[in-house]
Amino acid sequence: MADEVGVPRDRKILVAVDESEESMHALSWCLENVLFCGDYKDTLILLYAIPPRAVYPTLDNTGHVFSSDFLAMMLKYNKDAADFVVQKAKRMCKEQARDVKVETRIEHGDPRDVICEMAEKLHVDVVVMGSHGYGLIKRAFLGSVSNHCVQNVKCPVLVVKRPRPDDYRSK
Repeated sequence: MADEVGVPRDRKILVAVDESEESMHALSWCLENVLFCGDYKDTLILLYAIPPRAVYPTLDNTGHVFSSDFLAMMLKYNKDAADFVVQKAKRMCKEQARDVKVETRIEHGDPRDVICEMAEKLHVDVVVMGSHGYGLIKRAFLGSVSNHCVQNVKCPVLVVKRPRPDDYRSK
């Protein structure tokens, strides 16, 4: 990206991260292939979306009421998982691109909506995300976060597929 005079400007790159190997591969690929080097700095924004909590029935299989302690434990687990993933991603950034400026965001909501909203709110230049590579049937039932973002985010979206072992056949 360059300004009117042709001088490169700093970019904001949003990378969606979660517990999957695909998201960590996308982050690693971004660090190796997307970040600029030189006198200007890109800002990498690591975004983790805590999905909305499931609607828990008030009774379990045995007829016992779920306690508020159980629900609090579930919320703590979600926050701990988000913190763990973000810290892992920050370590990867430090190891692969020592000088990159890293910001982190942990937001609550459907990942599809959170990524789209944060991309617009933060005025990012590009969104980078992994692809789970679901087949047609799984994608129909689970939906595709990457497809939703490609269709709805106003800036470019880079979807990084994780290579399969058979993609590296010797010739």
